[in-house]
Amino acid sequence: MNPHLSLLQAYPFERLRRLFATITPNPDLRPISLGIGEPRHATPALIQQAYCDAIMGGGLASYPATLGELPLRQAIAHWLQRRYSLSVNAATQILPVNGSREALFAFAQTVLAPSQDQARPLVVCPNPFYQIYEGAALLSGAEPYFVASNPQRNFASDWASVPDTVWARTQLLFVCSPGNPAGAVMPLSEWKLLFDLSDRYGFVIASDECYSEIYFRDEPPLGGLEAAAKLGRSDFKNLVSFTSLSKRSNVPGMRSGFCAGDAALIQQFLLYRTYHGSAMSPVVQSASIAAWNDEAHVEENRALYRQKFAQITPLLATVLDVALPDAGFYLWAAVKGSDEDFARDLYAAYNVTVLPGSYLAREGHGHNPGAGRIRMALVAQTDECLEAAQRIVAFVQARNQSP
Repeated sequence: MNPHLSLLQAYPFERLRRLFATITPNPDLRPISLGIGEPRHATPALIQQAYCDAIMGGGLASYPATLGELPLRQAIAHWLQRRYSLSVNAATQILPVNGSREALFAFAQTVLAPSQDQARPLVVCPNPFYQIYEGAALLSGAEPYFVASNPQRNFASDWASVPDTVWARTQLLFVCSPGNPAGAVMPLSEWKLLFDLSDRYGFVIASDECYSEIYFRDEPPLGGLEAAAKLGRSDFKNLVSFTSLSKRSNVPGMRSGFCAGDAALIQQFLLYRTYHGSAMSPVVQSASIAAWNDEAHVEENRALYRQKFAQITPLLATVLDVALPDAGFYLWAAVKGSDEDFARDLYAAYNVTVLPGSYLAREGHGHNPGAGRIRMALVAQTDECLEAAQRIVAFVQARNQSP
């Protein structure tokens, strides 16, 4: 067996399953889960129709090319132009992927090179973070380095705190903007710092942007490629951005996204994926073209989240330390005492599932930045999320009154 497998920690939802294993929740209350970030708004009809039409048109009768069909890459390029005012070459700078999760993992296997000395290469990650970053680093034979986060800035990564000795060993940097779980968006000044460091030390930047289309400000979040273009880096040197239709278009089961950026990196990633066997189904490609070409359903989806968060955030703020994020569909709330105890006791008493924040972070710089926090995914319909919020309020009030 691959010895690096022994370094992997249990996935957050497996840890949650273990936490709840001996608990029988209140049978008088229907279960409501705010635990997993699985979009549950309706899939747009135009995407479903394109999917069905592709099946009926023989879309399953041939092997797909790993590069994807040109019409899909063109649809993605047109979306990048509309969304970010970018000119991206559909032939050399775009690669369709089966959702951003598998691509982020596979990209690390492509980029990371074995160390020629005793010190393993480093992969720099946010903290809290998406656990795929850690797993991708470890299974590549690299070592993850978790950056300190700033609770006063919505848990944004403190890139300036990373020592030069760390950057010198870094081969890959994962950034997530908007962030999971706290929803912070990186400004242009942070991108400039990271690009300067990449130029100095030669590491690659993988930008995870799967929450980019769910936001609460008037101005949409800045993307990595957009930041590069604003700073005169139109070749996107050492930068690849990853995004997905799952959150944008409510199709998590379709497993469709893309990566785009540095043509030299895309070329090598394509070579890896040719052997990896990760070509996107022609049927999914057809449905994806319909999704990327339409913005009306995205605007409607964003409006649903804005209405939902506008109702639920103030309600939860009466009992928890929580505020509206910059973007994304999570609330990242502080709780009194242990986050595991909070999640377990809430589930037992009120049949509501939330995720302990410590499961989404690692010990670093003297503490686990997720400790004493919970993540709530407001992905269900508003009435269900509102009921969950009301139960949480009742739970916290009862908890505060206990001796």
